[in-house]
Amino acid sequence: MGKKVKKLKKKVAKLKAQLAAAQDHTFEVSPLAPLAFPDMPEIAGARFSAVNSGVKYVGRPDVMLAELQPGTAIAGVFTKSATRSAPVLDCQAKLGSDSSDGAAFLVNAGNSNAFTGAAGTGSVEAISSAVASTLGVPENRVYTASTGVIGEPLPHERIVDRISELKDTLTPNAMKDAAQAIRTTDTFPKGAKAEVKIGGRSVQIAGIAKGSGMIAPDMATMLVFIFTDAKVAQDDLQAMLSDLNERSFNAITVDSDTSTSDTLLLAATGASGVEVERDHAGFRAALNEVMLDLAHQVVRDGEGATKFVEVRVTGAKTDADAKTHALSIANSPLVKTAVAGEDPNWGRVVMAIGKSGAYADRDKLTIRFGDILVAEKGWVSPQYREEDGAGYMTQDELLIDVDLGVGDGQATVWTCDLTHAYIQINADYRS
Repeated sequence: MGKKVKKLKKKVAKLKAQLAAAQDHTFEVSPLAPLAFPDMPEIAGARFSAVNSGVKYVGRPDVMLAELQPGTAIAGVFTKSATRSAPVLDCQAKLGSDSSDGAAFLVNAGNSNAFTGAAGTGSVEAISSAVASTLGVPENRVYTASTGVIGEPLPHERIVDRISELKDTLTPNAMKDAAQAIRTTDTFPKGAKAEVKIGGRSVQIAGIAKGSGMIAPDMATMLVFIFTDAKVAQDDLQAMLSDLNERSFNAITVDSDTSTSDTLLLAATGASGVEVERDHAGFRAALNEVMLDLAHQVVRDGEGATKFVEVRVTGAKTDADAKTHALSIANSPLVKTAVAGEDPNWGRVVMAIGKSGAYADRDKLTIRFGDILVAEKGWVSPQYREEDGAGYMTQDELLIDVDLGVGDGQATVWTCDLTHAYIQINADYRS
């Protein structure tokens, strides 16, 4: 009798999940979400639109189009997954194309067009061709991205049928609509902006992102689209993006899984007329601000997340060793579940350091939770009190600080806790 009840409950739960998917795949907004979507600036030379195509979702936009003026330089970083999707491969091949022409980004949610063989390539070609002819841009300047279920053919004709409507509704102030359209399990749309003065003139930077699960980047992560009206040569733009990516999108993890579809595209329209080179400190700082803000929002929207965790490692032999240790801590299911349970289990941090493969000396370790000294010299600190650690762990935002004491290497990564909700969201994601 008990087994039958369990099966029935599981069936009911699955039916509820399917109903939710049909009604927008809506989830309760993350408790770590920003208070509101930012008031985004218009990026001269860029226009946006979003519609519903019915690829998967009902009653919400699921396709977005960004139109970019002639002269726009485009840079990108992509997943290194060996099973990366057809859109990723196509975007990689198109980078560096002649920027004297206009360009476009076309993004759909609900189907990742990954592991779809020749059909996937055909879908990319059909969409790119339709966008190119509708907007009057070269096909090799149309960049597509897809996110959602893996292994199902993309019904691209539904998207193609809506491209004229997408063109007709293009506007400079629809970036929030675009951010809504690229969501899958995201509980809120993600946007960030920055402004920098260069030579007395204002330069705008704004970006949107989607990402909640399958987050452990090995280049960039999820889908991210950033726009600026600065005039930047393509090679300078690429150099900046690749560098800043290492300390932002390449420094976050939700669940240690790298997506097949990770795409980050950066477009510089040049419409402001302000020329920027790769080593311009002010522009780099503003771009980094936008990238880090979006990266943090992805972690804050980690599937089922209730805690935002910064893992800071110093005193490693090298920066690379520090990052290896930091990711080992951030990706540890035991560390993440302890955080979810508000358990100051510093022994799990020790374990994660020991298993990372990077150099460490047990007797030189120092571990802090925030400002609380927890362990030092290979043992718990004499002044540490368990109730202090437990009290600290009740906070929504936490710092795990480790000093290895063996060098000058350092790194910081960001992660979230691992809760029951993560299992609930992912157990029935496809079905």
